[in-house]
Amino acid sequence: MRDFFKLRDPAGAHYTVLVLAYITIAYIGGWLALFQNNAALNAVGVIAVAHSMVIAAYLLHDCGHNAVFMSAKANAALGKVLNWVIGSCYGRFEDIRYKHMRHHVDNYDPVVWDYRSYLRSRPTIAKVVKAAEWAYIPAVEIMMHTMLVIAPWVMESKREQRGRVLRVLMVRGALLALVLVISPAAILLYTLSQLLLLTALRFMDCYQHNYEVIFNLDEKDTVFPHRGDAEYEQRNTYSNLLSGRFPAINLLVLNFCYHNAHHEKPTLGWYRLPELHQTMYPGVEQQTLGFLMQAKAFHKHRVSRIYAEEYGADEVKTSLKEGRAVGVDALSFLTAF
Repeated sequence: MRDFFKLRDPAGAHYTVLVLAYITIAYIGGWLALFQNNAALNAVGVIAVAHSMVIAAYLLHDCGHNAVFMSAKANAALGKVLNWVIGSCYGRFEDIRYKHMRHHVDNYDPVVWDYRSYLRSRPTIAKVVKAAEWAYIPAVEIMMHTMLVIAPWVMESKREQRGRVLRVLMVRGALLALVLVISPAAILLYTLSQLLLLTALRFMDCYQHNYEVIFNLDEKDTVFPHRGDAEYEQRNTYSNLLSGRFPAINLLVLNFCYHNAHHEKPTLGWYRLPELHQTMYPGVEQQTLGFLMQAKAFHKHRVSRIYAEEYGADEVKTSLKEGRAVGVDALSFLTAF
């Protein structure tokens, strides 16, 4: 068992223990706060649950790269637990890892389901989605996570997962139903935490790449012109730091914002990324984005980003400076189709 959970970087053991402790305490403590008849505690609970899920998502991402343990099975074991914490457990950890590895190796964003075509063929649903996105409700991400549940019945490649999804629905549905019986308010507050999670993840994904989206995730033999091209990879990857002056703030997203460094060494632990980012200067500076320009663009284009036709064809940093950068939705590593 000791060898099974052997860390990839033993010198960073304390960081791994701390982040796991934080996820556990913030998630359980946050849930307890959701049940309290106190608005202030409820607010703390919403933020604690949401942030614990954000950190869990990015630690799951590290597990997908085998960056936590030496053993792929140990990383998968932790990743599966984190997948339940996040609430994206309707999809398999193995599928999350496969899709994300394709992203790294192919230097594209391969997917299966084209939600844009779906909305264009259903004008009424499209209007509802646009209205929700205008109101800062991440409707596109909600659609993608809903598809995790129904994918086995509409996608041939997911057909064999029907039994698994039904079992997850029964277990998670029973737990949420129990919460509903005990405290309907807690369910509403948890829903708010989930919306905050989806918004945080989509903001971090929005401008990190300028890759082309291709609908061929299930086509394993496709030849990609930029596969393994490290220069292309770095040129089309961006580090969207929450703060350049105060690096500790970037821990709010487990340093996921040091994205050029991550793509330089994908198996490097999250706590090593700031140092690698600094060693990549001055070259990485032109790939580093300012937080305010991202926030302004994220707000300005929240509706037009639903279709994001120019994604993959417009240099991100220049586009952000000129106020044209729309960004992209629905490329979360948690939705593996």
